This record gives sequence, C-alpha cells and structure tokens, in this order.
Amino acid sequence: MIEAIQNIQNMLDALAEYQAQRDMLRIAWDEQRAALIPPEVVAALADMEAEYHGQTEAVDANIAALTEAVKAAVVAHGATVKGANMQAVYMQGRASWDAKGLEGYAAARPEVLAFRKQGAPSVSLRGVK
Repeated sequence: MIEAIQNIQNMLDALAEYQAQRDMLRIAWDEQRAALIPPEVVAALADMEAEYHGQTEAVDANIAALTEAVKAAVVAHGATVKGANMQAVYMQGRASWDAKGLEGYAAARPEVLAFRKQGAPSVSLRGVK
C-alpha cells in the first residue's frame, strides 16, 4: 500500500515538473516573441486591444443577458425551441434521492439495494496549497 502511494506521489511530482517545463517554455517563447516586435507595433497593438476590449465586453454582456432570457423563456415554455442557427434544448430536471436516508432505509429493507447503481470513480488533479 505504501509503495503504491509512493508510486502515485512520484507520478504527481513528475507531472508537476512537466507542467513547470511547459510554463518555462511558454515564458521563453513569449519573451523571444516580444523582443522581435518593434515598440511602435507593441503600442499600436495595445491601442487596438483596448478599443476592441471595450466592444467585446459590451457584446459579451448582451450575450449573457440574452442567454439567460432565452433559458428562462424555454423553461417557461417547457419544450425545445429551434432558431435558424441555434436551438435551446429543454431538459427536464433530474430526479435525485437522499442517499443517506435510503441507506438507512436499506438497513431495514435490503431488497432496495438491488436498485442502487454505483458510478465509476473519477480523479481530479489539483495544486497543493
């Protein structure tokens, strides 16, 4: 068991090292790229970015507001609606069960366990804080 944990720890350390190498390569690439661009081009690109950033924010706000309005309207309508280029697919709410309550109930009535399904385990990789 300890050997398996150490093996996983070694793999995680190697993964973190590869990610650090990727980050360093990206930084070096960005630095070399920036060195090739004349200052007047950098300034012009910054001006252009500022101009389009404001326009993009306005369009993003319109998209977010209209997306929420469409979702609310489709929920109220209760069915999928197709437009010329997009569709809003209506999905019924999923049923959920009180797992803790059902496990307590299954202690007295084990036949209910025949209806229990266990999904496959999954793994999420996160940085250590």
